[in-house]
Amino acid sequence: MSLRIKKLGKHYGEVAVFTNVSLEVAPGEFVAIVGESGVGKSTLLNCMAGLDSWDSGSVELDGVDIGVLNDDQRALLRREKVGFVFQAFHVLPHLDVAQNVALPLLLLGLHDDERVSAMLAAVGLDGLGARLPQQLSGGQLQRVAIARALIHRPGLLLADEPTGNLDPATAAKVMDALVAQTREHGASLVLVTHSETAAARADRVLHLSSEGIRA
Repeated sequence: MSLRIKKLGKHYGEVAVFTNVSLEVAPGEFVAIVGESGVGKSTLLNCMAGLDSWDSGSVELDGVDIGVLNDDQRALLRREKVGFVFQAFHVLPHLDVAQNVALPLLLLGLHDDERVSAMLAAVGLDGLGARLPQQLSGGQLQRVAIARALIHRPGLLLADEPTGNLDPATAAKVMDALVAQTREHGASLVLVTHSETAAARADRVLHLSSEGIRA
């Protein structure tokens, strides 16, 4: 799935978060975005999915200008074509692991226990589907989040500091699962990170500042 951003600008009041951001992500490409705290990396990621608004420029997903879509149309596009992995996991504590992973399928009206089981095995959580989130480690929870983000086979995966709360060894295992599953499903991956180690896994690294983005 292709992503194209042209001269994107975002302000909070009179303060520019970023300006003149242009980039393209090819289908199947892994791009890492790095930069100092406060330059708007997470905000840019949210704009890519139409979760946040912008003041100038455009965002196209698979050739669709999401700036002209209404909220319901954006939500449907995300539900079908975009997956998210967040630093804070965002799993639902009252659902077991398999139920958490299956949520995107349920939102699409699908029920596929075999796909859920296969995805859990692929990220190293085979046999843990019946456990509740509080019974898992941080690294396991992040792999639940990866499985959930990919279960509906999105064309674009957006990952916001997915290893930020993890120790180096666990972070490496999580990145292994993230990259392997993204490659296997042919998804484009945009990773926002402070970690040079995580960014080094990408096909391309871009540096974001208030003035724009550069290689």
